[in-house]
Amino acid sequence: IIVAHRRASDGSMVVVVSPITHSAPTDDTLAVELPQAVKRHLGLDEDRSWVVVDEVNEFVWPGYDLQPNAQGEIAYGIIPDRLYQKIRGRLLDAAKDHRLGRVVR
Repeated sequence: IIVAHRRASDGSMVVVVSPITHSAPTDDTLAVELPQAVKRHLGLDEDRSWVVVDEVNEFVWPGYDLQPNAQGEIAYGIIPDRLYQKIRGRLLDAAKDHRLGRVVR
């Protein structure tokens, strides 16, 4: 889930994303489960998935490890604002508590 972006001095787009994983969190405060309706809207699989909210990845868009969807697009769509705000709030809480990790790729 893209949570921020900026234009680098060389003109490339740098994004900050909260990763999505199929691994269930050990602590419910560290991830937000994606509802099945949202997963269907985005064209994701039916397995349960969570957005990690204690780690973000930063990279030049599009990243080498991003997989295109069935239509060949890298961006799968927009999530509902309510879900985005929940993810954003959890990210801000993690940052405030000094628990937010950042991986630059």
